[in-house]
Order: sequence, then C-alpha cells, then structure tokens
Amino acid sequence: MTHPVFLREKARQLRVSKKLTIDELSDRLLIPRTTIYYWVRDLPIPVTERGLAGRAAARRRGSRAMQRNYRLLRAAAYEEAARNFEDMATDPTFRDFVCLYIAEGYKRNRNTVSVCNSDLAVIKVADRWMRALARNPMRYSIQYHADQDPSALRRFWGGELDIEPMVIKLQRKSNSSQLASRTWRCQYGVLSVGSHDTLLRARLEAWMVCLRAAWT
Repeated sequence: MTHPVFLREKARQLRVSKKLTIDELSDRLLIPRTTIYYWVRDLPIPVTERGLAGRAAARRRGSRAMQRNYRLLRAAAYEEAARNFEDMATDPTFRDFVCLYIAEGYKRNRNTVSVCNSDLAVIKVADRWMRALARNPMRYSIQYHADQDPSALRRFWGGELDIEPMVIKLQRKSNSSQLASRTWRCQYGVLSVGSHDTLLRARLEAWMVCLRAAWT
C-alpha cells in the first residue's frame, strides 16, 4: 500500500522534533511499524526525555536496592559480633583493642576503621587485630614534621609492623614550618593504621557497645 508523501514527511518531522519512537509514530499515524522504520531509518535514534527519566529511575531503584542490601549486611554483621563478643573477649588483647578503639578509633565514617597514634604498643595492638579481622587491604600513613626524615620513619614502622616501608603513605603536618620553638614532638611521627571495611566497622560498633555495657 502506498501512503501519501505528507505522512512520510510528518513521520520524519515528529521523529526529529518530538523524539518519538517507531512504535509511537506507528500508533500516532496509524502506519505499520515496518513502513515507519523505512521512512526514518536514516535519522538518529532519539534519546527521549522519557527514556532518560526511565534510566534515571532505574538507577535510583538500583541505588536503593544496593543501600538496602548493605544495610542488611551491616545489621547482620552487628548482630553476629554482639553474639560472639564474650568468646572473642577471652583473649585479653581483644578487649584491649576494643577499649583502644573506643578511646582512639576513627568513628566518623561507617565504612572505615582506623587508629592514629604515635605509641608503638598502641599501634601494634590495633594493627594485629585489624589485620586479623579486616577483609579489605590495610592502609598505613605517617604524619611527620618538616625536620624529620620520612624515609627513616617508614623504615622504623615498616620494621616494627613487618610491612614494606613503601606501602606507608607520607603526610607532612601542615604546621611544620610554624613550630620553630617546639620542645616536644613524636619521635617516629604519628602513624595511622586502618582499612576501608564497612562490615568490620559494624562489628566494631557492636563490640564497643558490649564493652561499654560491661563497664556499667
């Protein structure tokens, strides 16, 4: 069946101006889809606002589903940790670690566990337990002053923790040049040891709650 030329032109115009799909053009003009296809096949495939909105909605649904999944995982990790606290606490150094985290641990991000300190004994306890408990890679960094040797600091901490010195990132303290009359400093800098581990952070939260409850 031959269709009027003006219908072909109308289909092409709507394809460009209204960003209509082949199905939409077929419904509007009452023309078979195959005919519409041959009329507009040389025109760019439109990215419609409805298509963009649909994809955005799909991304939001995916994001909400992912957030819900992580929320459930965090809750499960928390509950499991609360149940096994007494068993874990039979090791005195575990209680030391949790106590240390209550006092010195980084708590502002639910996806990160970290302890920052200049005391070697404190760092060794934190490092031992984080290595044993974390699923994700450990991260290390040193804060140091301008008059300290960063290579020597790396060697010191690397040797004490049995890690490669070069994995320790360097962070020069911002006030280094303003402390000309400083009479005290951390001899080996301030080391941060930690891991980006959401589930370990949830477990630590449960252990801290349990330990606080034991104190009261």
